[in-house]
Amino acid sequence: MPTSTPVEAATIIENLNWRYAVKKFDATKKIPGPTWSAIEQATIASPSSYGLQPWKFIVVNDPAIRAKLRPVSWNQSQITDASHLMVFCQRTEMSRKHADRLIDRMVEVRGTPVAMLEDYRKMMHGTLKQFEEGGDPKPWSARQVYIALGFFLFAAAELGVDACPMEGIEASQYDEILGLKGSGFGALVVATAGYRASDDWLAGLKKVRYPESEVLERR
Repeated sequence: MPTSTPVEAATIIENLNWRYAVKKFDATKKIPGPTWSAIEQATIASPSSYGLQPWKFIVVNDPAIRAKLRPVSWNQSQITDASHLMVFCQRTEMSRKHADRLIDRMVEVRGTPVAMLEDYRKMMHGTLKQFEEGGDPKPWSARQVYIALGFFLFAAAELGVDACPMEGIEASQYDEILGLKGSGFGALVVATAGYRASDDWLAGLKKVRYPESEVLERR
């Protein structure tokens, strides 16, 4: 059975207070392979509604492709200067076949008899049927993708890697450049990761959050 290794509570808070949305990366510093792999695996391990995982994560390593993406990302330097770039894509089409695929995968991974999963299949079918009847799956799939983005940012902070979530992109142009048109996926948001430049003006500023009394209630 999988086990969990607890992390000191103070360490988590310290790491989250250390992180910020980096505006300028040191282009000469690269994330070590094992560290980046851990961030990838943390992202893949993200939870989603029903476990349907309506996403695809594209890691763009090719400098030429990243150079094409920069102008359609408000010319933000992080796109080309960060060590790594991950594009978070959402499923733009959803149907009951995606529930069937998940059931098949559950049988494959867990060895669960398929008959024991029929009620779960029917439950998912009930939700996904609306998308076959004209409903738009993108608002739903987007919410799942943003959970994955949160896991990415948290994992990076825990590993001492700087990151920046970026919504300032022309998604349709990303789809064109990355060949996503007709794939059933569309670019939604990106995250850059690496190490902050010593002269990033945001690096030394205190994190600004509203007081706990305004945003947290206990009942």
